Amino acid sequence: MRTSKPITVTLGKQQGSLDARLASGSYESASEVMRAALRALDREEDAINAVMRIKIREALDDPRPDLSAEEVSEHFERMHKDRMKASDRGL
Repeated sequence: MRTSKPITVTLGKQQGSLDARLASGSYESASEVMRAALRALDREEDAINAVMRIKIREALDDPRPDLSAEEVSEHFERMHKDRMKASDRGL
């Protein structure tokens, strides 16, 4: 018994990529290509989530004092002004 249902997918520019994989013999069907693509996407999202969890934990564990919203705003305003000056000079 089938555990999934057939779907229609419009690939656009990626159609050529799918066709090339089928022509090379790397995959026997479009379904195999799509399943491999989704597995790769799952791995990518898992890796990004793991990095984000580490970054969040590092931020929470950071012993430095918190910054106020005003301090953060001033920091970004300075960064913006510095970038604008650099762009005016053609840097």
